[in-house]
Amino acid sequence: MSPLRFLALLAAFATLATLAAPAAAGPGAPAAAAAPAPGPKDRCAVCGMLVAKYPQWVASIRYRDGEVAFFDGVKDLLAYWHDLPRHAPGRAQGDVAAISVTDYYSARPIDGRSAFYVIGGDVRGPMGAELVAFAREGDAKAFLNEHRGQRILRFDDATPAVLEALR
Repeated sequence: MSPLRFLALLAAFATLATLAAPAAAGPGAPAAAAAPAPGPKDRCAVCGMLVAKYPQWVASIRYRDGEVAFFDGVKDLLAYWHDLPRHAPGRAQGDVAAISVTDYYSARPIDGRSAFYVIGGDVRGPMGAELVAFAREGDAKAFLNEHRGQRILRFDDATPAVLEALR
């Protein structure tokens, strides 16, 4: 095979791989915009736990200036989101470029604003009761039934009152 043909095939493969990556989470699953991975020393911005120890629960907020706040679960991410003046003085919700949570079944980062969250049930996160995230509503429904969940919420439905009930 000629070097030119090899490069053309390599470029075609790279293009296909890039296009297929968002579909890997499944049809209709939104891709998280450049979800950062926590390092071994990154701590939850709310409780201080080491985040990388719990990869199936990692969540993050990436600000427009590139700074990232990590969390050991959706519950702490939402506590932070609902009380930015306390947790991130000088920051506003409008400063946020992306919110990422981990899909429970695929263990891949997904867009936190479009995720489906199950509350209640028999699955616990690192800090006890947790909101369990899914990219697809069908997966959330299946989890709800299999794990005796209480209900499915969207991002804006997860109010401080809902979080307080989980504590």
